[in-house]
Amino acid sequence: MGQHNIATVAHLIAEPVRAVMLIALADGNALSASALAETAGVTPQTASSHLGKLLDGGLLNVEQRGRYRYYRLAGPHVSHLLESLASIGPVTPAWRSTPNRSAREMRFARCCYDHLAGKVGVAITRRLLEQELMVENDLQEYSLTPAGADWLQELGAEAAALSSGEVGKGRQCLDWTERQYHLAGPLAAHLLNAFCLWGWLQRLPSSRALAVTPKGWVALKTHFALTPDSLEDERTNDPAVCPPV
Repeated sequence: MGQHNIATVAHLIAEPVRAVMLIALADGNALSASALAETAGVTPQTASSHLGKLLDGGLLNVEQRGRYRYYRLAGPHVSHLLESLASIGPVTPAWRSTPNRSAREMRFARCCYDHLAGKVGVAITRRLLEQELMVENDLQEYSLTPAGADWLQELGAEAAALSSGEVGKGRQCLDWTERQYHLAGPLAAHLLNAFCLWGWLQRLPSSRALAVTPKGWVALKTHFALTPDSLEDERTNDPAVCPPV
């Protein structure tokens, strides 16, 4: 990417209204212009202007559904960019000591575009590596091992999907709250969909946050030796945490 492109993208994201809109779309879902205007606290006309700039800048895609236009991020690379920017922003130690409920939920487990992030996402990534269900190469990429494929099939994942070269691949994504890497990419998307389908995780309404269900806690303890107490004991690489995006 050239210097001009970096400056252009940085300018687009730096505007507060546009930043709020991008963050609202970070779970991969599509929202209408009116919903984004309400989220950002601006008029429909102002929202339309900002959305046009984000479209021209290649950060958003739009689709027509009847009379309405719905916007979504141009791809997981945009969500990855937002996550990375949040992780290198100025830290706010007070957020750790006095977080509100929404912030706690977001830090605990959330959607990062199409994959799992937060304390749960980082911890599961670590356990997958420790249990050799996936391996990491020198390019910071992850691959599902034969043992990992067998494990997922035993849980009910489709063998045909796992045999695809892309589905079994993943990459690192820097978690902005934990300041450690969680799993992203096709494998991560497959796992998040499976965890929700199996009833381990539940999406919270109007939020990127995810809740672990009672069934999910049993599964996390059985397969990853993760409990509420052990997750509380998980330590980050930095004593301070970025404010939630």
